[in-house]
Amino acid sequence: MKIQVAGPGCPRCQMTEKNVFDACAELNLAADISHITDRKQIQELGVWTTPAVIVDGKIVVSGRIPSVPELKKFFADTGKAS
Repeated sequence: MKIQVAGPGCPRCQMTEKNVFDACAELNLAADISHITDRKQIQELGVWTTPAVIVDGKIVVSGRIPSVPELKKFFADTGKAS
């Protein structure tokens, strides 16, 4: 699973990234996690409001900080679908 956090690096983006790492750790999920901070790359991904979480190329959260339980549920559901 490839997970990208898109945002300029503000505190909201940092909290989103932390929540992604925490959710993956709690699920014992080995994911390729990266943080995209380049504005042009963020727009190329189709993100217009940050922070955003992109899983395997699909925007799953945009414009808010997702909670760890919300991310865990999504990652678990996505893992079952693959």
